[in-house]
Amino acid sequence: MQRLTWPGTNWQESVTQTIADYYQLTKPRLILLFLITTAAAMWVAAKGQVDGVLVLATLTGGALAAGSANTINCLYDRDIDYVMERTRHRPLPSGRIQPWQALVFAIALAIISFTLLATVANLLSACLAMSGIAAYFFVYTAWLKRSSTQNIVIGGAAGAIPPLVGWAAVTGDLSLAAWAMFAIVFVWTPPHFWPLAMMIQEDYAKVGVPMMPVVDGDDSTAKQMMFYTVLLVPTSLLLVYPLHASGGVYGAIALVLGGMFIQKVWQLNQSPADKTMARSVFKFSILYMMLLCAGMGLDSLPLTQNLVAQGSQVLQMLVLGA
Repeated sequence: MQRLTWPGTNWQESVTQTIADYYQLTKPRLILLFLITTAAAMWVAAKGQVDGVLVLATLTGGALAAGSANTINCLYDRDIDYVMERTRHRPLPSGRIQPWQALVFAIALAIISFTLLATVANLLSACLAMSGIAAYFFVYTAWLKRSSTQNIVIGGAAGAIPPLVGWAAVTGDLSLAAWAMFAIVFVWTPPHFWPLAMMIQEDYAKVGVPMMPVVDGDDSTAKQMMFYTVLLVPTSLLLVYPLHASGGVYGAIALVLGGMFIQKVWQLNQSPADKTMARSVFKFSILYMMLLCAGMGLDSLPLTQNLVAQGSQVLQMLVLGA
């Protein structure tokens, strides 16, 4: 007996696959971290009292801008993506999406992002989001990625723009605290990305991309990671002193997380060629940024500030009473 099929089944599967392909072009896992840093900046800027509509619009606009930048990255890198086993089956190198379609998609995302941010937030946040797209493509993807071992260091500035977008959306300007958050993400990027590069350096070597582990080796890369990880601790504390944008709760969280990050990278330095250890550092770097941003948000809440103030008063009374 012939099996009956629903007339629209193949068409529905095709549409679903196409949607999934376009979604994959935006690299959604990368976008999540960008949104976390954006949200943290908004919470700190607004002292824990952010308008819900503004948050939704800013995060949506930021996600669209990041998706546009990632799509352009996929479009430009489709030649090397075809060679690397890890990326060969992406929508562009596999031929499921044509280059012109990806370009139109990226432009559409950028236009919607700019319009949304300029309308609901302000022009500064919209322009910053567009500058992030430009920096990611022109500085990192087209210029540095295939020409310098410092590609991820200098190019990391593009990934540090989302906190500026969040801060500008709330305040309409960029204070020193906003730039401190930019610096945190900027310094965090090398010890976050280089472990991944250590894990897949054979792929990068195959296509001639001069990532640090490929050119300078695992040992040198691990040592440079330690430099940036140690530098990250005082950088993360700038929000506490001298800027006073965050308080003791965030400061304590930053110190603990920074110590754990240094320990992880120190362990990698003992066995730089250990891919399992590199994977562990990479995963922890993601957790570090998520928890650090959560610490910023927690510290900014009025409830937290009130509890800290009350605790300080009780401590003073105990000290004076003694």
